[in-house]
Amino acid sequence: MTDNKKLIIESAEKVLKIEAQEILNAVKFIDENFSLAVQEIFYAKGKLILSGVGKSGHIARKIASTLSSTGTPSLFMHPSEASHGDLGIITEEDVILFFSNSGQSDEIYNLIPSIKRLNISMIAITGNEKSELAKQADFHISSSVTSEACPLGLAPTASSAVMLAIGDAIAISLLKLNGFDDEDFRRSHPGGSLGKNKLIKVDDIMQKVNDLPLVKKEATLSEVISLITDKKSGFAVVTSNQKPIGFFTDGDFRRAMLENTSLNQSVGICMSANPITISQDEIAINAANLMELNKISSLLVINNTNQLSGVIHFQDLLINKVI
Repeated sequence: MTDNKKLIIESAEKVLKIEAQEILNAVKFIDENFSLAVQEIFYAKGKLILSGVGKSGHIARKIASTLSSTGTPSLFMHPSEASHGDLGIITEEDVILFFSNSGQSDEIYNLIPSIKRLNISMIAITGNEKSELAKQADFHISSSVTSEACPLGLAPTASSAVMLAIGDAIAISLLKLNGFDDEDFRRSHPGGSLGKNKLIKVDDIMQKVNDLPLVKKEATLSEVISLITDKKSGFAVVTSNQKPIGFFTDGDFRRAMLENTSLNQSVGICMSANPITISQDEIAINAANLMELNKISSLLVINNTNQLSGVIHFQDLLINKVI
């Protein structure tokens, strides 16, 4: 390994270890005060305004985006623009959340009197609990670190990572309180791969029941193979009262032939009984996980009354870019 490669790897490893440790250390800041701050946002009738400058401002923008996409209406307001008219976006039903590592940014400090006059709740995330911003806030959440990953101790690194993680912790706590689920997430991400693919439902991509070769367990192997051939399928579903009781595949047929089973034998003798099923309302990625866990390539799909509604194949997941 060259000297440069060694320097890069050692430096990068050190950064990740420092930042990871500082995030773990920040768990102590998740206390009753943190809970009260999150509840203040949750019970507010209006929206959440997030603000910050510099790197803290970039973090505030990111958290505002995360909050909005997970059920908490949020907006980013730049402190400098706020002084030139953007304060008008704040209503008396809103809550404001400031991000500032030092807690001493002039742009934010100059807004405090105006925020106080608006009489809205103010939350601050800072690395300095003795700062004026921390003192003036209704709720202060510490993001302090013992050391930065920057060897000079100048560039915000570990402190930025901690601040970002705390912002995410707020967003996910609110997600839980709001009862925000995968369907809500898909509606808020109609144009992205997360909305279109990762959270697509089994019902959206499965083969529907009307297109499947369905047989009774009394059907002969000869009849089943003829139906499979007509349907151009590699399987048949064995049902009773519209509920799946077995799955018969090309592989099952080959094994039956190797055992010299008669074509007049009923499929109920050769089928795989008690097949693994999945609800049509599950997200498709769960079907992929279930297939991987059981080392199979397809699942029978049922509705809320346990009746057969379709079949989903591994290829369906690939074609629809679920995996």
